[in-house]
Amino acid sequence: MPELPEVETVREGLNQLVKGSHVNSIDVLYPKMINVTPEKLKVTLTNQDIKRIDRRGKYLLFRFSNDMTLVSHLRMEGKYDVEPEGTEPTKHTHVIFHLNDDRELRYKDSRKFGRMYLIKNGDEHTLSGLGTIGPEPTDDDLTFDYMKSIMNKGRGKIKPFLLNQSHIAGLGNIYCDEVLWLSKIHPETIANTISDNQIMELRKNIIEEIKMAIKGHGTTVHSYSNAYGEAGQFQNSLHVYGRAGEPCERCGTNLEKIKVAQRGTTFCPNCQHKVTKNG
Repeated sequence: MPELPEVETVREGLNQLVKGSHVNSIDVLYPKMINVTPEKLKVTLTNQDIKRIDRRGKYLLFRFSNDMTLVSHLRMEGKYDVEPEGTEPTKHTHVIFHLNDDRELRYKDSRKFGRMYLIKNGDEHTLSGLGTIGPEPTDDDLTFDYMKSIMNKGRGKIKPFLLNQSHIAGLGNIYCDEVLWLSKIHPETIANTISDNQIMELRKNIIEEIKMAIKGHGTTVHSYSNAYGEAGQFQNSLHVYGRAGEPCERCGTNLEKIKVAQRGTTFCPNCQHKVTKNG
């Protein structure tokens, strides 16, 4: 599933490609993908301009000139691209925005898991995923005091704690494994047993890792590509994810893979010691 850096990379590409474009018409080829009828979507967004594309966590927010927003969640395999008008759609093309410059903005999704929600600007809080989402992993939004406060209340394991989007926006399986390795924290450590110094280190690593992953245009593990159809590059900088059985870059111990909260989790058994309530 695309995580924050991948979605941010898609957002940047879409702003370069379609920001300011006028929507002449819309084809909805898979109606179950949107929260309104195809007719409602067409009536609302046809003859409107795409003012810009924003992002919140893993959600893309298409802002239109009539103060409406189309929220797009890519889920597992969703992606956008831009094609010349009249190009034959693939079998995985589900929504087509016909633009005024003989181009088409297309949403493709081989698994059909992605979803779109048409809402008024400012009503983002009414969507279950967006309404409870935590702060963005940036210096300004993700403060130490906030992390200390929520982690001191956390009685569960740190990895699912970080995966919970209501705690911090945008972290998924890949970047959780990476930041926990960087912070030398075992993924099964109980959140409220982590020291203030470790929280400070974890916060720093979350912010820096996401920043570097965005700079590297995201991580391509399976089929992720940006709005230009290009793969990400950050998979070349991963320390643990996908490297089970290989030596740890820090200590040489073979990395291990376990299941934590039903997610494959790679860590170093030497560098990342599990901490219990009793130490």
